[in-house]
Formats: sequence, structure tokens, C-alpha cells
Amino acid sequence: MIELAIHILLVTGLVISACMVWYMDDLISAAIAFGAFSFLLSLEFLVLQAPDVAIAEAGIGAGLTTAIFVIAIRGTDKKGGDASD
Repeated sequence: MIELAIHILLVTGLVISACMVWYMDDLISAAIAFGAFSFLLSLEFLVLQAPDVAIAEAGIGAGLTTAIFVIAIRGTDKKGGDASD
């Protein structure tokens, strides 16, 4: 019963963070929300008893990819949108 509650909380957090990534206008905020999504996904893998996948997702998805996104965004105008804006 506790495990089901943990799954529900993690999936709810995943959906919320995915929506945050989709709707944020500031790219840095979206990259941070993506990092939170990746971290929650790694927790879900850990609950599903796949620790090797969880470690890889936490290290690469939440850590390295988020850092690369933030470094790349620093060279832009930090706003999403059309190229015609």
C-alpha cells in the first residue's frame, strides 16, 4: 500500500514537472524543471528496483544534461518562442 502511494506521488510529480517544462517561457526555469523531472524519474526507477538505471538517469539526466542546457541557454536571450519575435 505504501509503495502504491509512492508511485502515485512520483507520477503526479512527473506530470506536474513535465507541464512546467512545457508552459514556462523562461528557458532557465524550464531547464531546472527538466532537471526536476529527470530526478523524479530516477526516483521512480529506484522504486521499481532498477538502481543501475536510476543512477544513470540521476547522473546524466538530472545532472549533466541540465548543466549543459543551462550553459547553452546562457548564450541566448533566455526567452522561448518563435524565431520571428
